[in-house]
Amino acid sequence: MSSSFLEIVELANGDVALQRAEEDGEPLVVIQFSEESRVYLMDSSLEVARVMIQAGIQAAASMAEHEGLELEEADEVPRTVH
Repeated sequence: MSSSFLEIVELANGDVALQRAEEDGEPLVVIQFSEESRVYLMDSSLEVARVMIQAGIQAAASMAEHEGLELEEADEVPRTVH
């Protein structure tokens, strides 16, 4: 059974991952900072990754909402899919 809770974790190699809580499966998202970025961010890489993930989720929700509006209008306006 898939958990509906997500968690952000720092992996052993320093990467930051978004994964389902209490599951051993593949992470949903992995953020990898270069060594130069890690030095620049100091101890803030986990916080920066959290903000990046949050922005990504918000963007995906916005796109899904926009796509939903487009689907409602699909009968009214012919579209060309590329």
